[in-house]
Parts: sequence; structure tokens; C-alpha cells
Amino acid sequence: MMPETPHVPGRKGLPAAGNGEPATGRGPAARWVFISLTMLVFNIFFFLAPAAAQYLAVFTDGRVLSVTGASLLDDRTVRLELPGGGRLELPARRLEAVVEALVEPEPEPVARPKCSAEWEEHPLPEGTPFAAEIEAAARAAGLHPWLVAAVVEAESRYDPRAVSRVGARGLMQLMPSVWIPAGLANPHDVKGNLRVGSAYLKRLHQRFGELSLALAAYNAGPTTVERYGGIPPYRETRTYLQRILSRFCPWQEGEGL
Repeated sequence: MMPETPHVPGRKGLPAAGNGEPATGRGPAARWVFISLTMLVFNIFFFLAPAAAQYLAVFTDGRVLSVTGASLLDDRTVRLELPGGGRLELPARRLEAVVEALVEPEPEPVARPKCSAEWEEHPLPEGTPFAAEIEAAARAAGLHPWLVAAVVEAESRYDPRAVSRVGARGLMQLMPSVWIPAGLANPHDVKGNLRVGSAYLKRLHQRFGELSLALAAYNAGPTTVERYGGIPPYRETRTYLQRILSRFCPWQEGEGL
């Protein structure tokens, strides 16, 4: 709300605006006071107003919370920064995902891949890091090895030591809500991470019946996909899908989803 123009002594004696006579007396001083107060109110609002939510924290029980930030405090604890300035600390295993809240107003359709996600004897390109381990995990889960490799590249760029701001770890950036129930002692173990991550992606594929939806759930959480009844409009998730699908089957064009 803009502040009212402050009362200045002697103002009633000034000529009315628009009478053709120039303002005299303390008019300039009154305008200066008004401008100063306006700038003061603006600065207070700008610096003290609550920050807008930048992320959505998706919980394993289906709840969604708008947050301005998230950080990992220790191996299994996450701190969420709330829009009003408060903080919430909780076990990381309760988080399904944390995604940027940036929404595309008119999202472009995501191509429906025609290439199958099922296992196929298709060696990875020469020089692919951890190729043997990726192929073994993909075979065990019944997934195409190129799909698993594309997820690894998008998630961690083949860095087994990678840790996200909310506790996702290893090659496939497993959230604690995934690797702890799976009984994985060390999420940075290459074989274990690939095994659990590939199995999780396979379950998502079976659950949603469509690769694009499974990948969206891997990024933004199954709860988010179910809540939107399809691929959510978040730019982060849609960019993630396009990045993986362009590497998994770049030679095939798909129908819009």
C-alpha cells in the first residue's frame, strides 16, 4: 500500500492545482518528503518481504510443500527453507523429490519414444564409463542398456561420488527413500547403485506403462506424475526427459505425448 501524502504545514494556503498559477510555498519540500517516504517503503518491502517459493518438495506420503531452498545437513537429514523465513529439518528418506517450481505456461508435447525400453543385446558405445556394470544392471532389471546409460549421464555425468543438495547419491542419483528401503549400505558403490536404480526405474515403467511417464516420475517423483495425470509442466522435468530420450533413441521420432 502506498503511503498517504504527508501533511505539510501551510499546504492549505497553496493555490489549487490547475488554476494556472505556479505552486509556491513549501510544495517542493512536500514532494521531496513524499518521494523519500515512498522509497523507504519500497526498500522495506523489497528486503523484508518473504522470498517466493522456488522449489517443490514432494514427500513419500503424497504431500507437496513449496520451499525456497533445500540443503543436506548430514548423511540422512535435509533442511528445507520455507517462504515465510522458517526452516524444516527432516529425514531425507521422507523426500521423494525436490524439483524447481518453474512452470511452462504452454508446455510443448514430449515425444513418445518408439524405441523399446526393454532389454536388448546392444553394446554401449566404446569409451562409455562403467559400461560393463551398466549393461549388467540393465540386463538384471530388463531395461535397455542405452536407457540406463542415458539416465546415468543425465543424473551424475558418470560420477559415482555425486551428491545432490537433497541427498540423492551416486551414478543414478538415488534418493534415500529409494536406496535405504532397498538395503543398499553404500549408495556410492557403482554396482549397487546401478542395480537399485535400474530396478527402481523398471518398477516405475511397470507402474505407469509409458517410458516418458516413468522418467518423469524418476525426476519429479511418482506423486507428482499422478497428481498431474501425466508429465508435469515443470521445465526441469521436461528438459530432463528430452535430454534422456535424445540420447536413448535419437534416430527415432515419436508422437507427441
